[in-house]
Amino acid sequence: MSTTVEVSFPGGKRVDAKIGDKIIKTDQPVKEGGEGSAPEPFRLFLASIATCAGGYALEFCRARNIPTDGMALTMTCDFDPEVKRYRKMTIDLKLPDGFPKKHEAAIVRSMDLCAVKRHILNAPEFEIRLNSQ
Repeated sequence: MSTTVEVSFPGGKRVDAKIGDKIIKTDQPVKEGGEGSAPEPFRLFLASIATCAGGYALEFCRARNIPTDGMALTMTCDFDPEVKRYRKMTIDLKLPDGFPKKHEAAIVRSMDLCAVKRHILNAPEFEIRLNSQ
């Protein structure tokens, strides 16, 4: 099974991706010559990690009828300027009031199943090809 992402270049430094019937817009910050009209691609990458983990936490609670009011997630990314990449990403989940203590380890294990994180840890092969017409 394959998934296709179609990328278009609508002007300026904007680059959009169409996945199925959804369009994800990106841009560069004004200081880098963009309009700042949308997140830059790397910020979407970071957001995909955090929202994926959050989605697993949400589903864990929903499957057990645990209320999620007050639940929040924060991901802190520690950047190493020497190698110009993030060395560590820490995900902190604030549990909702009344969250059962017996489920604490299980919700962490659930969040660890995040498909985005698993793709980073078990990176796919990348192939870049040119399609000349």
